[in-house]
Amino acid sequence: MNTQETIKQQVTTHPVVLYMKGTPQAPQCGFSAHAVKVLNACGVDNLFAVDVLAEPEIRQGIKEYSSWPTIPQLYINGEFVGGSDIVTEMYQSGELQKLLQK
Repeated sequence: MNTQETIKQQVTTHPVVLYMKGTPQAPQCGFSAHAVKVLNACGVDNLFAVDVLAEPEIRQGIKEYSSWPTIPQLYINGEFVGGSDIVTEMYQSGELQKLLQK
């Protein structure tokens, strides 16, 4: 399976996927830490996290997959949601919580 197929499989077989720097328990950047904090505040307990620092081919591949240049990247039910800023805005407006309930 190539990198793009691996990413597609990850985002379509897990309801909530976060491509991040580090792990949810030990984030390696502030933006990734913030995304995890927001998801925790939403009560997400089924987070599938991918540490792009441990997988360089995924780090580059996810940027191509989404046409989004930065990490973290959140996917919900196979759909790209956005990065840290968008996730924060959606959380503050209540949109993220609604999306997670579907």
